[in-house]
Amino acid sequence: MSVRNALLGLLAQRPRHGYDLHSAFEALAGGREIWELKPAQVYTTLGRLEEGGLITPERVAQDGGPEKRIYAITPVGQQELAQWLQTPVEGQHQRNEFFLKLMLSVATSVVDPYLVLRAQRAGLYRELHGLTRRRSATNPAQALATMLLLERAAMHVEADLRWLEMLEPRLDEIRRQPLPAPELRPRGRPPRSE
Repeated sequence: MSVRNALLGLLAQRPRHGYDLHSAFEALAGGREIWELKPAQVYTTLGRLEEGGLITPERVAQDGGPEKRIYAITPVGQQELAQWLQTPVEGQHQRNEFFLKLMLSVATSVVDPYLVLRAQRAGLYRELHGLTRRRSATNPAQALATMLLLERAAMHVEADLRWLEMLEPRLDEIRRQPLPAPELRPRGRPPRSE
């Protein structure tokens, strides 16, 4: 949903062609390192937005190269963009791939859960170092929004590191408890009532 609406927002700024939208999205999102968008996804999304009546091809431009379709946002697209901008974003705080890895390492004997935890910690420290380096190289007078985005990311990594510190001493206790199991449901047809 984010890419679709971000493209609508960029078209609300001014009409654009697909390549321009791709470049503008990556610049707005903080660069390819933060949010890489494939050009094919831009063109697929433009097709869906056009089918939905949210954008319309305004004209075709040609700068000595291949033709470029210039798209503009429609009034319906502006309404959808306004609604999206005013809707809060739900975090993905509970859906966590590392947590699944850790629980599977507890449930199996494939890898020691402490190794999984240490590998995650090392990866988080590398990520934090990279974020700190990029944040330090960012000029707040020219790219304050990007610097604040990097700061937000660093704070999330720091929170994950604190959570790992809290988790490690309790890992043995987790290993002693039964793992979550699915609720058993009866299969087949329900019995006939007479």
